[in-house]
Amino acid sequence: MHGPRPDPEEALRCLFVSDLHGHESRYEALFAAVERERPAAVFLGGDLLPHWMARRASTAGSGPGAAPSESSAGFLRGFLFDRLQALRRAMGAAYPAVFAILGNDDGRVEEEALHDAERRGLLHYAHGRCTDWRGFDVYGYSYVPPTPFRLKDWERYDVSRFVDPGCISPEEGWRTVPLPEREARLATIRDDLDRLAERRDLARAIVLFHSPPYGGALDRAALDGRTVDHAPLDVHVGSIAIAQFIAARQPLVTLHGHIHESARLTGTWREISGRTVSLSAAHDGPELALVRFDPHRPADATRELL
Repeated sequence: MHGPRPDPEEALRCLFVSDLHGHESRYEALFAAVERERPAAVFLGGDLLPHWMARRASTAGSGPGAAPSESSAGFLRGFLFDRLQALRRAMGAAYPAVFAILGNDDGRVEEEALHDAERRGLLHYAHGRCTDWRGFDVYGYSYVPPTPFRLKDWERYDVSRFVDPGCISPEEGWRTVPLPEREARLATIRDDLDRLAERRDLARAIVLFHSPPYGGALDRAALDGRTVDHAPLDVHVGSIAIAQFIAARQPLVTLHGHIHESARLTGTWREISGRTVSLSAAHDGPELALVRFDPHRPADATRELL
């Protein structure tokens, strides 16, 4: 005999965070919120690891396939996965679905650690995949357009081989895992998204991106008045391909991070394009920016600094 069905609105409370960069205080604030609020799902939007690990990876070795001089596995296995395991023990059947991607500041060398955590039932590694979750399709995508930073594990050309002034092409810089030269030269975010979503109906899709879409409120960087070789820098640094994907495919919810200062500069962390609600958890202060949303009513999302 079945018990009463759970309230679907309560069951589908979701928490979204991004760009925690290994700050244990932010993670502890998240874990406390998970235990307190018992959400149905938690979304981790990339740049999960400490800054210095990616920075050291970006200067280590002698070529694009060079490994980092120090692994971030200690943080993942010694802190993050241990804390998720403790949460699962404490919460039992109430433990949420955890969807995670890496970001451009995270070395791809640690991707296997996330696969291992998935095998242990701690999380779903979402990059490049679609997961059926409670009647919704959850997609993940980590790549961002070219940046000025040298770590290139999670960078792609956007819609063409254009690189903004001051940025470094994906064919240069460093990687923590090798990449075929042809892929570095020819792969684009636009083509990846076409393959990821194919011709599927995205009306009930939640897409976990690291990059925001280009040209709106979520990708505004603090580049006002700056130039490189007398060329003014574009203050919008998101992905044209992601903006086009949202406009054309109209997923239900898209989740973003990457540009920490965007909410401070624009005064908003949310925008709506047609039926798509786009939410950013990026934040440039010391607090955790916690976004709460229900995929049944994504326009009612809230954001709190903890």
